[in-house]
Amino acid sequence: MIRNAKTIEQSVRERYAASAEKVEAELCCAVGDYDRKLLDAIPKAILDVDYGCGNPSKWVQPGDTVLDLGSGSGKMCFIAAQVAGSEGRVIGVDFNPPMLALARGATGGFAKNVGFANVAFKCGRIQDLALDLEALGAHLEGNPATDYEGYLRAGDEADRIRREDPMIADDSIDLIISNCVLNLVRADQKEQLFAEMYRVLKRKGRCVISDIVCDEPVPAHLQADEDLWSGCISGAFEEGAFLEAFERAGFHGIEIVERSEAPWRVVEGIEFRSMTVRAYKGKEGHRLEGNQAVIYRGPWQAVLDDDGHTLYRGERMAVCAKTFELYTSAPYADSIVPVPPHEEVPLDDAAEFTCGDDARRSARVTKGSDYSETKDAADDCCAGGGCC
Repeated sequence: MIRNAKTIEQSVRERYAASAEKVEAELCCAVGDYDRKLLDAIPKAILDVDYGCGNPSKWVQPGDTVLDLGSGSGKMCFIAAQVAGSEGRVIGVDFNPPMLALARGATGGFAKNVGFANVAFKCGRIQDLALDLEALGAHLEGNPATDYEGYLRAGDEADRIRREDPMIADDSIDLIISNCVLNLVRADQKEQLFAEMYRVLKRKGRCVISDIVCDEPVPAHLQADEDLWSGCISGAFEEGAFLEAFERAGFHGIEIVERSEAPWRVVEGIEFRSMTVRAYKGKEGHRLEGNQAVIYRGPWQAVLDDDGHTLYRGERMAVCAKTFELYTSAPYADSIVPVPPHEEVPLDDAAEFTCGDDARRSARVTKGSDYSETKDAADDCCAGGGCC
């Protein structure tokens, strides 16, 4: 039985270290939608010890800088690297030496197979992406922490690495992916994990996370079970709490993009299943008046966004320039009709926009109060030529 937070991490590390050498089927649920051509370039030794519950690599785009949290044997990284292409870059982070050795050992052969080298693997904890554990280890080799003063010096060096030479820099990543790993992080460090994800993403960056979630809270006696914790059960997020964690960290556009209908496992009546969530960074900014409006297409009568704005179907809603930019980008653009002003308002001269009243916007605001133009019917206003 797990009695303290330290042994949770030890249990995870030991179990996954063993699974790098011998396949353990209970550590994953079947994922069958990988592109066979992408798998052909990856050594079989990597594929044999891959563990996961989804395929977040489907959301990689050419040229992306991708970060894989808990990269394990490196399968997700090697798939993502082929999609990102020679102009992209992929970084895998894991804290398990046998898994890192396996993944790093495959990089040369993989690069030869695809014709370019764009994958690197770092040793670190995904809830502390600034600290390179190998850099800290190099310091400890010459400065062993054999007493409390040594321990304090090690802590100072760790802080220096985070500050001066972070493993993953602020605002440096286009896409974060992770496959059945966040549930392995200690409960008291999950908030820090989401904050780290937010820190390293670029503005307009996104994350796509596949993980095991549950339909009821996991009771304390199951959380204390060593095998269930390292087996992706005891640390699982409740479904709603998983999305709330993204929201608390500042993400927007949060959506469930995949959810298994059938549970992977059922323990004491609690269903555990795979779910993939996508979320975006970048809703911060000054609220400036640009005379823009947006129209929500439907089908709902009204929707509430992540900042508390209500959009009513078919109505011109006043928004600030920042929100206008958000709504006309992924993931909202397909649901929004943008209504820009006839004359653009330079943001350097724009007034502060007042949020909070969900105001409709008069067409006269976007057109201009002096607008009085008259136009004849356009020749192509109906399909086939003339107007109806």
